[in-house]
Amino acid sequence: MMNKKSQAALEFLMTYGWAILVVLVAVGALAYFGVLSPDKFLPAKCTLQAGIGCIDHKATGTALNVVLRNSLGYDLTITDLKAAQCTAQTGLSAAFPNGQTYTANMVCVNTVSTKYNGQFNVTYTTPSDAGGLSHVNIGQITTRVE
Repeated sequence: MMNKKSQAALEFLMTYGWAILVVLVAVGALAYFGVLSPDKFLPAKCTLQAGIGCIDHKATGTALNVVLRNSLGYDLTITDLKAAQCTAQTGLSAAFPNGQTYTANMVCVNTVSTKYNGQFNVTYTTPSDAGGLSHVNIGQITTRVE
């Protein structure tokens, strides 16, 4: 009688063991072929503080392109553009009229990663009738490298 119980227990454990092994092999194959890669589900977003909007963005292995829109209600002059892993553009004097767009093209070093996640800063001055002060708009860009 004892042999029959142990045989039933062994068959039960073997059946579940093979089922678990098949599931592990299937998950391993999916991970190997990149189906479960989290980089494919990375949301693309570009956010800046209020007043300057990020309309579009694109990251490649050597460049970061960002299209900005001025919604502050007055004209600006962009003086600096900085992004993580990119060469900063300093000493600019680019006019940025109210309601218009400005395309920032920056040279970057991002050859290893398949995603770009970094801080993006726009330094600008206001016209003298709006105070003439220098301001920094700090934002964040998260996207896949194309």
